[in-house]
Amino acid sequence: MEGKVVTMNLVRSHVLICGGTGCTSSGSETLIAEFDAQLKKAGIEDEVSVVKTGCFGLCALGPIVIVYPEGAFYCRIKPADVEELVREHLLKGRIVNRLLYEEATGEREVKPLSEVQFYKKQLRIALRNCGVIDPERIDEYIAFDGYKALGKALTEMSPEQVIETIKKSGLRGRGGAGFPTALKWEFAAKQPKGVKYVCCNADEGDPGAFMDRSVLEGDPHAVIEAMAIAAYAIGSEQGYIYIRAEYPIAVKRLRIAIEQAKEYGLLGNDIFGTGFNFDLDLRLGAGAFVCGEETALMTSIEGHRGEPRPRPPFPAVKGLWAVPTILNNVETYANVPRIILNGAEWFADIGTEKSKGTKVFALGGKINNTGLVEVPMGTTLREIVEEIGGGIPNGKKFKAAQTGGPSGGCIPMELIDTPIDYDSLLSIGAMMGSGGLIVMDEDSCMVDIAKFFLEFTVDESCGKCAPCRIGTKRMYELLEKITSGKGEVSDIENLRTLAGSIKATALCGLGQTAPNPVLSTLRYFEDEYMAHVAEKRCPAGVCKDLLQYTIDKDKCKGCSICAKNCPVGAISGEVKKPYVIDPAVCIKCGVCEGKCPFKAIARK
Repeated sequence: MEGKVVTMNLVRSHVLICGGTGCTSSGSETLIAEFDAQLKKAGIEDEVSVVKTGCFGLCALGPIVIVYPEGAFYCRIKPADVEELVREHLLKGRIVNRLLYEEATGEREVKPLSEVQFYKKQLRIALRNCGVIDPERIDEYIAFDGYKALGKALTEMSPEQVIETIKKSGLRGRGGAGFPTALKWEFAAKQPKGVKYVCCNADEGDPGAFMDRSVLEGDPHAVIEAMAIAAYAIGSEQGYIYIRAEYPIAVKRLRIAIEQAKEYGLLGNDIFGTGFNFDLDLRLGAGAFVCGEETALMTSIEGHRGEPRPRPPFPAVKGLWAVPTILNNVETYANVPRIILNGAEWFADIGTEKSKGTKVFALGGKINNTGLVEVPMGTTLREIVEEIGGGIPNGKKFKAAQTGGPSGGCIPMELIDTPIDYDSLLSIGAMMGSGGLIVMDEDSCMVDIAKFFLEFTVDESCGKCAPCRIGTKRMYELLEKITSGKGEVSDIENLRTLAGSIKATALCGLGQTAPNPVLSTLRYFEDEYMAHVAEKRCPAGVCKDLLQYTIDKDKCKGCSICAKNCPVGAISGEVKKPYVIDPAVCIKCGVCEGKCPFKAIARK
């Protein structure tokens, strides 16, 4: 960094606009252009800085704009709102109340984000810079202690001390099973000197998961810095970030960040004048879910079809190109610089006895506040759903939450007070996984949910081993049979038998965990399976082949709207008299239910 001169314009206000994928898809790029135009029109473009940041977390209310120094938190901003914001807030100093974030109580006021209900119980470590800095400017990362941890590691610590610090912190892998991070690093460090590699798993293929993508979009330098620290710890000079190609914003910002780090001498040769060399490259994946498995990922980096390899040998001994390799995911790396800077004890004091630190979740499904949350390990599911997530929309009741994506399991209402940590989730048949958290309400069919996740696994199986290639397909066929009204009671036991065989014999983690959604729904919602096979009924009214639409004659006003909109003429009757549905003709499309103004049509 010697010889670098950084110039900064002093401004009186900063307008932070989310530039993550969610808000970008909602038009935040247009907002930025409109702010620039309106500021110029008002003649204050030199007094106000417009900053494109990463994700603020509250994706349901994007695009989000925060104006400092006041800290006004504006939501769902449209280009038409910008002129008013510039005129009233930035010129006259008047907060535009109608655009402020509205709490569940109806309150709209300017207050620190830490006092906003959505953020109160969060603790942002991996997400510390997301929504705070411009991810495309290395100077802003450095201003927030960026690369200070790398400097400390290289100049004040031995490789062994770095590993020991990570070990004492209790950091476990955030990508799936929670393997101790330091143990991986230690295994690789103990291998004979020579070529070694450091890899980052940024593939993130779980449906509904966008944690790692958001970290890379909002704070790419944190991962680069952490990988350099890991490389120093194990004796590596080359790293690879494996990221799926359909994350264009994250890919772009990573490329910018790598070039900036090289320009500043933070990647390359003789970093900080210590003689330590480390370089970093990207490898783009084509979106295969199996490439989230570490050996399949490395096979893909090598240029081959992404298929898992038998273990042992483990990658720390024989990994990428058959040399010692460590692989951690984005969120795991994002914690490393703070642990080095603040110390192992600081991190170990957060969370539970065996699950230290925080966890980032992509909160989605039937929840008011969809978005990205980071909470201390041990936070209960109830706190996440009801307090941070704002509860279930439309007054519906919570039914279950799916954690861990296709590899995880469903947590029912009776276990909503379960602390979210590695061991607690495993004990109830779920798992942490990478951090997808899908909420379901009373209208969700748990058999259909299991079928959805299993269909995904069937499509994504690499086909290398028979248990996964054939076994998951047979399980899916049984679920299809059950949801189509052709199931038998014996199919339930057949599902359990198949699930046990696949878990015991599949080659990699994808296959071994594929039955989890079925097993967990059978464990907690077997009554729904029985209703499907014994009564030929879907209690939630989701499985189309098991539905029957009826008209309540007491509610029906004989308006004929349902009959006029039925695409197959299954509804008949006389005006001003109750209508009826012919089940033999009805195709169960649901159009009549949606069109009836008197809520007289029900499905059961």
